[in-house]
Amino acid sequence: MAALRQNRRPTMPGAILKAHYMEPRRISVTAMADALGLSRKHVSQIVNGHKRLDPTTAARLAIVLGTTPRFWMNLQAAVDEWDASIEIADWTPGATFAPPANNDSAATAT
Repeated sequence: MAALRQNRRPTMPGAILKAHYMEPRRISVTAMADALGLSRKHVSQIVNGHKRLDPTTAARLAIVLGTTPRFWMNLQAAVDEWDASIEIADWTPGATFAPPANNDSAATAT
């Protein structure tokens, strides 16, 4: 199955956090930071897209907001994958290696 190529960078987890969780519930950065046990500066950097979301913070967000850590990590993984693809866009590998040949005789041996 071919991957769907996006024409724009995926939305940062912090933007999702702000638009879909904090703003509708009128949660300030300070209140979120207190709930997460993190500094206000750290949460502000996440919300404003200056810092990536780490697994521990994803787990804390899941508990505080009633979501799952996987939800937050998938958002971050999409951004990380996009950034990596942009970073290596002009790179060429020194070599490529084909997958091993299908060896059906090993599967049928008893």
